[in-house]
Amino acid sequence: MGFEQYHEPAGELTAEVRTFARMITSLTEEAEAIGWYEQRISLEPDKEARAIMENAQHEEMKHFGMDLEFLLRKKPQWKKTLQGILFKPGDIVKNGDEAEEASE
Repeated sequence: MGFEQYHEPAGELTAEVRTFARMITSLTEEAEAIGWYEQRISLEPDKEARAIMENAQHEEMKHFGMDLEFLLRKKPQWKKTLQGILFKPGDIVKNGDEAEEASE
């Protein structure tokens, strides 16, 4: 993959922006791994192998959550928006629209 997370010259970006880009890349990679495990688990006939994959997938979810929390601590507006969406009952799209409007 190299340094594809940069869309501007890396040398011109602050250390904070480079860290942010690395965390976004990490978040994306964790999400991909979760999806790959989901596919493998759905097809795996061996119960023990499936249990190992489920454990690994759970580990990837933990990493995804830690990456997301790091990013939300750096971007308070993102956190405010997501607090209006995540872990809330009701219509997800409606919650998202209301959260976006409230965080502007």
